[in-house]
Amino acid sequence: MTITRREFIAGVGSITLLASPVFNVRAAGLQKRNLVIIMLRGGMDGLTAVPPRDKRLNSARPDILVKKTQKLTSDFDLHPSLETFHELWKAGQAGVVHATNIPYTKRSHFEGQNLMESGGHVPYGESTGWLGRGLEAAELGGLAISLPMPLLLRGKVVQDNFYPTHMSMPHKPELMTIAGSYPEGSALRKAMEKVISRPKSMMQQSNSNDAADLADTAATELARADGPRVAVFDLDGFDTHAAQGGDDGAHGEKLSDYDEIINRLRDGLGDAFDNTLILTLTEFGRKLDQNGGYGTEHGYGTAIMMAGGLVKQAIHADWPGLKSKELFEGQDLNATIDARAVYCSAMAACFDVDFAYMRKHTFWDEPLPDLTDALFKV
Repeated sequence: MTITRREFIAGVGSITLLASPVFNVRAAGLQKRNLVIIMLRGGMDGLTAVPPRDKRLNSARPDILVKKTQKLTSDFDLHPSLETFHELWKAGQAGVVHATNIPYTKRSHFEGQNLMESGGHVPYGESTGWLGRGLEAAELGGLAISLPMPLLLRGKVVQDNFYPTHMSMPHKPELMTIAGSYPEGSALRKAMEKVISRPKSMMQQSNSNDAADLADTAATELARADGPRVAVFDLDGFDTHAAQGGDDGAHGEKLSDYDEIINRLRDGLGDAFDNTLILTLTEFGRKLDQNGGYGTEHGYGTAIMMAGGLVKQAIHADWPGLKSKELFEGQDLNATIDARAVYCSAMAACFDVDFAYMRKHTFWDEPLPDLTDALFKV
């Protein structure tokens, strides 16, 4: 089993892979359903990615209006950069949860990104992430390829964290001698045994900065029966205060990056794509009105884009509307669905765990609705 870590250079992003059956007994006994989270840092604009058919957008965004849209439903369209997503939609393998967000109503990137990963209410109040807690609740901890470990994946028990380098490793007999010096069953001995069990091929590193390479690597590993079942992509650049654009522009370019990732995952996963769920995660949306720099400021409500064979084709929304009285603080798309309900439902579906159990152990038994049957094919 070969796993490499690839990362975008110049601040574009990274990937983490986790929960391989090779390193986890429960994972080895489950039907393999892949869960992929794509973090879109900066505040992805749901009104640009999945614009509603509402004339108020014309007056609010005269210079950054998305015009050459692709049709989804009678009420919502899709940004033209999301070509693969549209193909998946037509194939019944894509969906959207709109007017949603984590429970954060302020406008700080630092606070918002901390909360989108921790799943909490108070910035920096949690030392673990919702996906890390979910993996622990499902007893699916395993090997993570990342340095440092993303907050999203941190659990109460420190996951086995590995970063491949070009450093030469000691010979296995030497490692076994070191491991034998620790008591049987001790944490240090278990850690050494994990190191010993790793194939030599895992000590490889790539300097690629290409998004397609990153997604190709993830697809290759996720498609393997003995490969990881969780992948987390980390993309930034969605903070488009200026030159956001409509059909073109900075936001459209970032949506193209996301679309290329799901394109490569679809092609690389092959039949395993039917048992894959890909969800976006962002800290907040953007304001309704454009600003003086042909961009948008930090907002509240946004959209979650979902792709993969486990997704039901639908726009799931309790749509609040875009009239002034319907906007959050008179300026933002409101959020009427707690995004954590989507992520809790996704983990329950992919990890084969009861939703109520997952909610209790991951989100402190908060009153999140079970959306599993509404959103996913399980």
